Amino acid sequence: MSSFMLADDQAANDITSPLRLTLKPPLGWNSFDSYGCAASETVLLANAEAMAKRLKPSGYEYFVVDNGWFAEYELETGSYYPKVRHADDVHIDEYGRYQPSKVYFPNGLQPLIDRVHELGLKFGIHLMRGIPRKAVERNVAIYGTNVHAADIANIDDTCSWCHYNYGVDMSKPGAQSFYDSLIHMLAAWGVDFIKADDITGHPQEIKALVNAIASSGRDIVLSLSPGGQTSPVHMNVYQQANMLRTTKDIWDNRSDLDKAFNAWHAYNDYRKEGFWLDLDMIPFGHLQLWKPRRPGEQAETSPEKELSGKGFERMDGLSIHQKYTFITIRALAASPLFMGGDLLSSDEFSYELITNRGMLACNQNGVMGARVYAEDGVEVWAVSHRISPDDGWIGIFNRHQEKKSVRFTLDKLSLKQGRDYTLDNIWNTPDFF
Repeated sequence: MSSFMLADDQAANDITSPLRLTLKPPLGWNSFDSYGCAASETVLLANAEAMAKRLKPSGYEYFVVDNGWFAEYELETGSYYPKVRHADDVHIDEYGRYQPSKVYFPNGLQPLIDRVHELGLKFGIHLMRGIPRKAVERNVAIYGTNVHAADIANIDDTCSWCHYNYGVDMSKPGAQSFYDSLIHMLAAWGVDFIKADDITGHPQEIKALVNAIASSGRDIVLSLSPGGQTSPVHMNVYQQANMLRTTKDIWDNRSDLDKAFNAWHAYNDYRKEGFWLDLDMIPFGHLQLWKPRRPGEQAETSPEKELSGKGFERMDGLSIHQKYTFITIRALAASPLFMGGDLLSSDEFSYELITNRGMLACNQNGVMGARVYAEDGVEVWAVSHRISPDDGWIGIFNRHQEKKSVRFTLDKLSLKQGRDYTLDNIWNTPDFF
């Protein structure tokens, strides 16, 4: 069965190591799947209350606000939601650091952060790699230095899907100082978790974030995205963070189940104590509230695109069996679990799946499963119990879309001959098989 790279245990438990903060896969909620880049103070406060009531008792603790918290949107008439995905203007301070949107956070972020902490939760925030273009255009000073934004920006280094920033040239004086000032500001606000985006292809800026967090005086979990840029070449740098995305964005469609399986297998050799390979958020329940379909607006050309980040407001498009498969993968892979659906209006079945005690026991066991059998589209993945290696979990998956009948011997399930075993169905759903 699967086991950890135990040589790294000491690093994870060292009081100076960031990996000590995540000895189990982190559990939480992220605003992106339901509110995209347009989550307001009002909806976030309501979701924080719901998370404390519905998810906190099961161990979920990180409440994460995704991209756009600094964006000055023009809103649709009579709506909380913007006319465009990315705003034409952003709110920065005199040192080029993002500040809360006046449109969405008229009281700033502090009331939300304080309330999240009062509820016994931890507050997370999204950051785009680099320095705001607006800061470079204004050529603002970098806090605590004689350097200016234009001195450290690489204007040829931009993100293809989000136009807000330029990359930072880490060879330039003042580059680390910019990241230090940004992260120290977030630490002073009370941020506990940072989702750094557009960064997995840029190891020097990952190092800058790691160093800035280390000098901030606050415990902050660092999550690296997106999965599309992730490369094993940079694994030694990635492992200085707590979480690493290994997939592109995952949504509520059949093909994204295959993306998860493939990434799970491809990165299986890189598991490490306290460092979690992230298969992305859980797109269950009420999704994309920020994109209601306007009268006469046509759907995407294919169901696959409709059930993705290009779709409209909806309840998720996964079947019951697909949702069982989806969350079973996350449990056996010890992937961080971050619910994406709106916590106020998602369905009870989704809640039942993500709070299932058996599923969470497997996930929080913190051992990433390995594939022990693969033949004709049928796969078996096994996970050993961290403390009792003769116990564990087994997942049997049919990767085809038609039913199959397969007979397994003990060795194909990674079980020992001559032993008696008791098999329990975590899902307790006889008609599932």
